[in-house]
Amino acid sequence: MATPPQTPLDREALLQAARERAGLSDFGDLWFLEPMDRYLEAMNREGQLTPAGQGAQTETIVRGLVSRLRMMEDIKRHPEILDEPLEVAGIILGLPRTGSTIFQRLLASAPGMTGIKWYEAQNFAPFPGEARGEPVERRAYADALIEGWLQAAPELASIHPLEADAPDEEILILGQMFVSTMVEGMSFVPSFTAWLNDYDQSRGHEDLKTILRYLQWQDPSRRGRKWILKSPSNLPYTEVAANAFPDALLIMTHRDPVQTVPSYVSMQAALYKLSTTVSDAQVGGFWFPRLVEWMRRFEAARERIGEHRFIDIDYREVAAHPMAQAERVLARFGIAVDEHVEEVLSEFLAGNRREQRPMHDYSLERFGLDEAAIKREFAAYRARYIGE
Repeated sequence: MATPPQTPLDREALLQAARERAGLSDFGDLWFLEPMDRYLEAMNREGQLTPAGQGAQTETIVRGLVSRLRMMEDIKRHPEILDEPLEVAGIILGLPRTGSTIFQRLLASAPGMTGIKWYEAQNFAPFPGEARGEPVERRAYADALIEGWLQAAPELASIHPLEADAPDEEILILGQMFVSTMVEGMSFVPSFTAWLNDYDQSRGHEDLKTILRYLQWQDPSRRGRKWILKSPSNLPYTEVAANAFPDALLIMTHRDPVQTVPSYVSMQAALYKLSTTVSDAQVGGFWFPRLVEWMRRFEAARERIGEHRFIDIDYREVAAHPMAQAERVLARFGIAVDEHVEEVLSEFLAGNRREQRPMHDYSLERFGLDEAAIKREFAAYRARYIGE
């Protein structure tokens, strides 16, 4: 049985810890306090945190609040940050474990493209004294965080390629505002997830636009490049992202749920292992119906948005012909694929082969999952996109 935390996570204590660390007090628009309160309530009631997990969650929350304080101060000193021209060319979505990570990184490696780097997602504001364009300490922080994660859950090395300088998901930032599926991905909070489904998350994406401009201002070499975002979080909340970036192409990656569902549930078990005592049965019992819900919500949203915004990418085609799939998307972005672009993409692929990481071992039985049930719940999806 989980040992309850001695002291519940408390909003005012967390805000004050952030103020003291940053030496600042202006958080800007306090819209995020409502989802923060809902999250803390759920975490304290059902999160099953270990003592180490409570410390890690506290640090994650305070770190995000500190970044917000530092950004607000930088905007006061440099209001031109808000004038940075921003172009989000594409947003990758799809069920988790559909090859979206490697595909985002492939697209981001193309000349004229960029993405949010993992170390930036952990600390999107520069540390005190950091020279513009030289985030040495933030990279070191991210490397230490990765090392700690892999020590606590070594299986993560085979599940998701953790690299401080590699592009990663914007939900790592949105989660610091207590919205997006990052919250349920790192914390076992089913009641919060149910509440978030009906919450207007658009303010989180408005802040995300500011943060992208802020990241671009920090590294002027990005100016003029097109951003490629990516997250399975976009699947249940597709319209939030689509409305925030109305000119962005919506890129849906596809893979058979018979593989993706147990793979992702296994990933969630590894992530929860970092901070909670949630059992494998609880992980499977929450995530299988949740992924079904993600898909139901997406299917309705795609119909409302319209097919003209979407391009579909098959995992099997990415594995067999990654260059051809990348060229399809880059062409929609208006980026011509010449010999130089092909050389850059080929160089990226050579350094990021899947066989360079250990194989991800997972099973249906461990999490109480059933192949027939997966096929039944995803029958329409498999018929349309997988051909089964």
